[in-house]
Order: sequence, then structure tokens, then C-alpha cells
Amino acid sequence: MLLLDKNYFDLLSLPATFEVDSALLESNYRSLLATVHPDRFVADSPEQRRLAMQAATLVNEAWRCLRDPVERAGYLCRLAGHPVDTNARSAASAEFLAEQMAWRETLEEACSNSDLPAIAELSATVAAAREAMLEQLRLLIDVEPDHQRAAGFVAQLMYVDRLADQLEDALDPDH
Repeated sequence: MLLLDKNYFDLLSLPATFEVDSALLESNYRSLLATVHPDRFVADSPEQRRLAMQAATLVNEAWRCLRDPVERAGYLCRLAGHPVDTNARSAASAEFLAEQMAWRETLEEACSNSDLPAIAELSATVAAAREAMLEQLRLLIDVEPDHQRAAGFVAQLMYVDRLADQLEDALDPDH
């Protein structure tokens, strides 16, 4: 199997861009997974079964990465030589960090007061900020490539996504 040496985009026959055709991603994923699924190799040698398992694992990892815009952007930055983890600490501006602190304080206060409308309002604000950041990533990766700056935005989006998860938990009535 010659899959193990390909990047995720090549593996799933997609262009290496931030904008991804979701339907094509799903279709290519399902088609490729059907080809390499370990169940197709049960009668083969142990080596072939092991390779099939590795290939299926790789296809699943590629699909999970490319369907998530933040993961996909981080992967594109890494392919371009700008891994996100090296940029994470220096990427966040003082303004961004102050905004994060204010949002977290708002969440904490709203939770302590069981103020679901305030949590919902903050959730909408964070979602809008996230969408704006994703659009900035699209520009930095697909339009005017600057993967180093994009890596900084990915690091910031990781903060935003953690807060969005906390907001979702706070809005969950079973929480």
C-alpha cells in the first residue's frame, strides 16, 4: 500500500487549501476507506493485514483532520514549515488575551448567576469572532499565503474553541 507516504490532502485526492469541498471530502474518504478497510484483508498475510490496519488508521486520521477547519489550518501551516505549537505562545496579542480574559470573566459571572441569556449572548459573540477568524485564516492560507501568521491565528482559534466548548457545556441543561 502506497498510502502511508502521502500527506492528508494527497491521500484524499483534495487540493491542499483551507477551503475544502465537504461533500468531496466525505465521498473520497468513504471510497478510500472501503478500499483499505482491514475486513477486505482477513484472508491475506499478517503483514498485509497490518498494512491495511495502518492504512485505514491513516485514512481516518486524515479525514478527522481535514473536516475540522482549525485542524486543517494547523496541518497546512505544518506542511508549509510553520507548526502551530512553536507559534502558540507568541501568537496571541495583548488585545486578544484581554478579550479572552473578559469573555472568561463574563462566562464565570453568568454561570455563578445561572444567567443563561448572558451565556447565550456570549456564545453568539464568540461564534461570530470564530467565524471572522476562520475567514482570516482562509485569506492567510488560500489568498495571500502567510502560513506563519496563519499559525498564530490557529493558536488563537484553539483558545476560542476551548471557550466555545465551555459555553456549550454551560448552556447544556444536563450539565
